[in-house]
Amino acid sequence: MKNVTELREQLSQVFYELRNNTVKHTDAAELANIAGKMINSAKVQLEYYALRKETPTISFLASEEALLPRKAKNESK
Repeated sequence: MKNVTELREQLSQVFYELRNNTVKHTDAAELANIAGKMINSAKVQLEYYALRKETPTISFLASEEALLPRKAKNESK
C-alpha cells in the first residue's frame, strides 16, 4: 500500500472478511497491529517535524490526488 487511504481501504476489507468469517481473528488482529505501527511511525515523524517547526511532505499520509502533479489533478476533474 502506498498511503493511508489504501491502508484504510484494506482494513475495511479485513473487517468485512472478519464479520463474514472468511478471515481468522488472529490474522485480522495481526494486520490491525501492523497498521497501528505504520500509523504510529508516521505520527512520530510528524512530531519530529513539529519540534523542528518544519512542514514535511509525507507521502504515506497524502491521498492519491495530492500526490498527482498539479496538471494531472486538473485533468482528472
